[in-house]
Amino acid sequence: MTSKKFALLISDLIKNKKGFDIKILDLRKLSTISDYFVICSADSERQVKAIAEEVEVKLIENGIKCFHREGFENLNWVLLDYFDVIVHVFKTDSRSYYNLEKFWGDAPVIDVLDDEEIKPIPKSTSKVKSGRKN
Repeated sequence: MTSKKFALLISDLIKNKKGFDIKILDLRKLSTISDYFVICSADSERQVKAIAEEVEVKLIENGIKCFHREGFENLNWVLLDYFDVIVHVFKTDSRSYYNLEKFWGDAPVIDVLDDEEIKPIPKSTSKVKSGRKN
């Protein structure tokens, strides 16, 4: 699976828990940090936690582990690092404060529509490029 497809898969998982204003920033030509950022908003700390846990649990079920995670202490901004894709789950007010989209303003953006159909996670038969697979 390419890192772009992996980012799109993560956006579908975010929609499962009603995350919104989902954007995928393409950082491949701008940074070596990661290929993509997936950024979304949530209305409450409970929703931030639910979204982050949905992503982690569904990916673990498919053999993909998160390399690094942080932000579960205060739940205003949770970061999940899957090497080629980094997920940022923001409480709405924190997202506007940190404004990653403006900071990475030169990055091409893929807007994910909230009302698009959610696709099931494909059963992986080959090694996933993003994240670690056991």
